[in-house]
Amino acid sequence: MVAQIKTTQIETQQTKNNHDRPNQTKTNSADSNSLKGSSIVTPLKGNVQVFIAPHRNLYADIIAQALRVAGQGTQVLLVQLFQTGINQGLNNPRRLVENFEWMRCDAQRDLSRHEIVLTDAEKIAVLDLWDYAKVAIKSSPMGLVVIDEVDLLVERSLISEEELLHVLETRSPKVNIILTGSSMPSSISDYADQVTHRRN
Repeated sequence: MVAQIKTTQIETQQTKNNHDRPNQTKTNSADSNSLKGSSIVTPLKGNVQVFIAPHRNLYADIIAQALRVAGQGTQVLLVQLFQTGINQGLNNPRRLVENFEWMRCDAQRDLSRHEIVLTDAEKIAVLDLWDYAKVAIKSSPMGLVVIDEVDLLVERSLISEEELLHVLETRSPKVNIILTGSSMPSSISDYADQVTHRRN
């Protein structure tokens, strides 16, 4: 009789455990699904560096950084929006070394001087380069994009500060960006990972 009672208790306990197990399995499955859906690791994104200098010239250490990146086999784009030269523009990019593309504006005079009022043709030439740089920043396999005198785009009302910030925020995760200028909108400086002020 005692044996029968113990057997009945064991069977009842096993039945209860079997009823509990499916719920446990469902809970564990739901937990694992929620873990799969949520990413624990935040993906890395390229850096944004800002160089602010009183003189309008491209510093040697920026060129050195670009050359080093290109030498490591990564594509580099340097865009000088307001600097010009003979046979420049989108159709005539220069290559300093392999993987290093250097572009200047297609115009007949130095457009960076403050006293200059840009003609419609010059505005188009500058904005063509800007559009090219935007595509490179967003979707191309560039590892580094350097944009010289980007502050003049905003200062001369060719683009808005909001557009420039949006381009930075929506960049490809693999692209590092260097922006130079004699000044920089505060929203861009605040967004940048590194801001360097040159004294002379």
